[in-house]
Amino acid sequence: MADATPFRLHLGGVERKEGWKVLNAQPGPHVDFLGQCDDLSQFADGSVDEVYASHIFEHLNYFDELPRTLYEVSRVMKRGAVLRVAVPDLEMLTKLLTAHGPDLPQRFHIMRMIYGGQSDMYDFHHFGFTFELLTAMLSSYHFGQFQRVASFGLFKDTSELRFGNYPISLNVKAVRLEGEPPKAAPWMPAGHVWKAGVGLVPLEGSAAQG
Repeated sequence: MADATPFRLHLGGVERKEGWKVLNAQPGPHVDFLGQCDDLSQFADGSVDEVYASHIFEHLNYFDELPRTLYEVSRVMKRGAVLRVAVPDLEMLTKLLTAHGPDLPQRFHIMRMIYGGQSDMYDFHHFGFTFELLTAMLSSYHFGQFQRVASFGLFKDTSELRFGNYPISLNVKAVRLEGEPPKAAPWMPAGHVWKAGVGLVPLEGSAAQG
């Protein structure tokens, strides 16, 4: 008889919680699977019931790592499975940064929440998300039924972060719909490709190459 226990995958997690399995690039006592979020090849298609990713996606290059990650997450999730994503709320953070009131140290702290703490080589942000941008990208990978929530009520992590009385995390719940996810970023400029170690380059023979 097949195991009916739901498979819930926590990407980049640092907290052990009953019913959840943690995938992280760094080994630790809380980690069940070692790996990167843009390579979930150790998991079969349609094998995961829930995915949780808190303040992970903003660290990914939006022409390369982010599309691979969204493809992999979409691929491994069952139809009807639930995705919970938390990212810095760029709209809220820019309002706080430009508002009257915060002093210089506070503005510096807000700036770091936008661009990353930069305390190590991984702590840099490559993308700023609004609700519109996040849901549009997720829609491209066959997610829908979006719900913006104040809290997921699952983990004590950055999804709960506040600046004073203001929540700075954009928390969205989505459902995996029918359809096969695209392998290339739908927002890739026509006639271009991403080349590792180089960046965005024109395809040979394309009009973009001239």
